[in-house]
Amino acid sequence: MTPKPIHALSALALLMAGTTLAQAGDMAALEEAAKAEGMLTTIALPHDWCGYGAVIEGFKAKYPEITINELNPDAGSADELEAIRANVGNTGPQAPDVIDVGLSYGPAAKEEGLLQPYKVATWDEIPASIKDADGYWYGDYYGVLSFMVNKDIVAETPADWSDLLKPELAASVALAGDPRASNQAISGVLAAGMAMGGAPGAEAGARGLEFFAEMNKAGNFVPVIGKAGTLAQGATPIVIAWDYNALSWRDALGGNPPVDVVVPKTGVLAGVYVQAISAHAPHPNAAKLWMEYLYSDEGQSLWLKGYCHPARFNAMAADGKIPQELLEALPPAASYEAAYFPTLDEQAANKDVVTGGWDAVVGANVQ
Repeated sequence: MTPKPIHALSALALLMAGTTLAQAGDMAALEEAAKAEGMLTTIALPHDWCGYGAVIEGFKAKYPEITINELNPDAGSADELEAIRANVGNTGPQAPDVIDVGLSYGPAAKEEGLLQPYKVATWDEIPASIKDADGYWYGDYYGVLSFMVNKDIVAETPADWSDLLKPELAASVALAGDPRASNQAISGVLAAGMAMGGAPGAEAGARGLEFFAEMNKAGNFVPVIGKAGTLAQGATPIVIAWDYNALSWRDALGGNPPVDVVVPKTGVLAGVYVQAISAHAPHPNAAKLWMEYLYSDEGQSLWLKGYCHPARFNAMAADGKIPQELLEALPPAASYEAAYFPTLDEQAANKDVVTGGWDAVVGANVQ
């Protein structure tokens, strides 16, 4: 079965049907309670991911009484959940208050009892199908998978997944994460499998594993977690990453080396991430205040400035709240026309196949 393409922005419009209005608590009381706690512990928030550096600085400027304690910026979604499990009963600085994980991890974390519910003031503008009805997790932003290419090393920029198997790309291609733990990397395997004709879910996951096994056997796959530094150094000349990460890394490199960021012709996969508060958060009020900031106009605009499409994008655009310069900085809308938004079930099925089969099928220890 061939996945039906969905235009990215139109998809969000469709998702917004059937939302329910939620009332926020007393913001003044929440602010005072959060300031009394004095700290917020985050995890897995690299400053060049989705503009998080500016988001964190914005929160600090608004609430200087609250210290942000940042844990393991390079952690994957599975690592975030493990950090909650490992710190049950621990009120010290190693226990995360909040998490930002791939969409499929939200329901799993709720089912395991790792999350607590909270609905922000702008709850009704978060698309209904990317949030838990009871407020345990809620979509924050999305992007599509892309190829980030070091043009000093790669003469011809790959246009599609099949190009990554070409012999001239020996020791060139990396995933931006460990496919046994990172949602970004797990999604990369799904996208490759869809490009190989697999139906989204378990079938595409299996075909994606076969694709990476072939790439690994050919010597093209590099078992290193790709990022801006490894690309610039030449260790991973091509990195498969969310478009917002690749575009942010490109900007940070400032033309040294020159970089291409391309959305593949097939297997165009959109990925939604979600926010949640730990059920064992040592600073629950600071966590709630953080969520209010993220889903405010200011927080959503800062994510957009970091090349992410925030959850409230359509509502804010309709209200004229998005500066024109931010819209113009985004990649052309045509890049997203073939984007496919996998369902929760499809993502969960793919995750099970990829995390369970990577070692046996591909056999590359990514680290």
